[in-house]
Parts: sequence; structure tokens; C-alpha cells
Amino acid sequence: MDSELRNVLAAVYLTITATILMSNGVKAWTGEIHGRVVCDVCGDSSIGPEDHVLSGAEVAVLCITKSGEVLNYQAFTNSNGIYTVAETMPASDQWDACLARPISSFHDHCTHLGDGSTGVKFSYNHPSGFSHAVKPFVYRPASVPTYCI
Repeated sequence: MDSELRNVLAAVYLTITATILMSNGVKAWTGEIHGRVVCDVCGDSSIGPEDHVLSGAEVAVLCITKSGEVLNYQAFTNSNGIYTVAETMPASDQWDACLARPISSFHDHCTHLGDGSTGVKFSYNHPSGFSHAVKPFVYRPASVPTYCI
């Protein structure tokens, strides 16, 4: 299933879930986490014109809710290198803290994680309907192209 269809299905699921929760008298809460995965072609730790986004990269997001439940999400980047995780749940169970980490780039030419791209922990203190942007995860090629040297 391609990422655009997956995003549409996720939006439909969130809408249905919110409707069900609100019809049962439970206050619903919706949160979103998104970020980007990039190939740092020259391995110079700066994003430049030679670098590009990685579509199909896998990212794991683990969140702990205010009620103590642990939720594990799996996301893949779209053609713009962006991954998104979204959830609608009772407000009493909203996310409290999360960890996002890259799993795999699935690109033969750009498979080594860059420095500082092992994962990001963060508190999630946003009201319903807001999102949290995670800093980009960076992969590098095994060998730097000669035009970078």
C-alpha cells in the first residue's frame, strides 16, 4: 500500500474514532508526530543541494500515555521524505512522552546513520489537534562521492 493511500486511510480512521469517542461522552484527543528522513550525500552534516529526501524509510515511534500505556507505531516516509504518526484517543490517555528513531533507509546508496540520528526523546504537551515536528534523521552513503571531496 503506498504512503498516500495509507495517510488517507489513517485520516478516515481518526475521524471515525473521534466520532465514536465523542458520541459515547468521552472527550477525544488527537495528536500527530511528523519528521523527515534525508540522505546527506557528502556526509558533511549540512543539508545542501546534493542531498535528497529518502522515500520509504522506516521510523519507529514509541509513546507513553498519561495513563501509563505504551504505544508503538511504525511509519514510512512518503515521496517527500516525510513520515507521520497520528492517533485519536480519550483525552485522559493522550501521549505524555515519546521516542522517535530511524529503523532503516531501504536505499542501497545511503544506509549509514549520521551522527545524532539514533533517536529523539521528547515530551508531548500539545493540545488536541496540534502536531510535534521531530528533527530530521540523516543517513549517509558508505563512501563519499568524489565530487564532495
